[in-house]
Amino acid sequence: MKSLITLSSALTIWILTTTYSYAQNPPDWTKAEVEQLNSLKEQIIQEEKDGLKKEVENINARLQNEVISEAEAETLKQAAAEKHALNIENRIAIVDNQLALINRNGIDSTKIKGTSIILGIGREDSDNDRVFGIHVKSGSAKKIKKYDRRTTSDIVFAFGLNNVVTEGESLEDSDFKVAGSRFAELGWAWKTRVFKNTNWLRLKYGLSVQFNGLKPTENRFFVDTGEQTELQVHPLDLDKSKFRMDNLVVPVHFEFGPSKKIEHDDYFRYSTNNKVKIGLGGYAGINLGVRQKLKFEENGKDEKLKLKSEYNTNSFIYGLSGYIGWQGVALYAKYDLNTLFKNNGLDQRNVSLGLRFDMD
Repeated sequence: MKSLITLSSALTIWILTTTYSYAQNPPDWTKAEVEQLNSLKEQIIQEEKDGLKKEVENINARLQNEVISEAEAETLKQAAAEKHALNIENRIAIVDNQLALINRNGIDSTKIKGTSIILGIGREDSDNDRVFGIHVKSGSAKKIKKYDRRTTSDIVFAFGLNNVVTEGESLEDSDFKVAGSRFAELGWAWKTRVFKNTNWLRLKYGLSVQFNGLKPTENRFFVDTGEQTELQVHPLDLDKSKFRMDNLVVPVHFEFGPSKKIEHDDYFRYSTNNKVKIGLGGYAGINLGVRQKLKFEENGKDEKLKLKSEYNTNSFIYGLSGYIGWQGVALYAKYDLNTLFKNNGLDQRNVSLGLRFDMD
């Protein structure tokens, strides 16, 4: 019995000595985590300051829109300041306690990145993870929505049929295949509400790349004669004759139509879901390049030619465009005001009709 007591006392002394030495001289990984937690305190202060700034901006916006009075605004600002001050105090206290825990016990906290601590043995947390002992989770400040967001953005994609309007001719007499000549457009657009307190008119603008393709009829292809560009019959039977012009343009549309106002205590939004949208405007930009692709058989072998040249095309592109749609889909048309070729005997202008998708 006496030997057991002696052994227990020796073991206790060894544990206390080791723990003290460990706390006084923590390993490198513990030092690194202490530094991490210390920097976390600065992050907490900045997060709460940013959160308070956004809340005050929202309150000022509500005041400007006459949703609340000046007295109510001051009360809300005071409450927000007190809330974020307490948040700083409480969150830093959690970090300080964690630092004390590491200094005292050398607890491995390599996965500690936040400020909320969960204590439990086998219980589940909010993420359905099992908690054994002490678990520290991220406690970043709640994101505050902007009270009024007048500008949004989205991807724009369009495709459809492409052709050319020739002076003195109708599309029925076109030199290009109707189904084979196609266009595509891909870009990014911003939409800004024009008026402060109503959403019936929006300005939509952005940057797009247009691909306009033409397939000539009757075994013809484009030839640059030096003075002008004209269609000529190819000496061999063409399996494919395709002419493509790529443009980089800045489209601008005035979009109008009804919308629904959705209001909350700290923010509001205008929604155009399930509403008809009409956009009228135009575009301007530059010609990025022109290429022509020919496929044919010669001496029993399939040949393919990819020809890249200016083909006497205009470098500056501008035109009119418009759309009418519902939800994210619209019927879309565009018409180049500039002629396709310079100094040609007949004026020819590109025209497109298809579907447009605004993926907001």
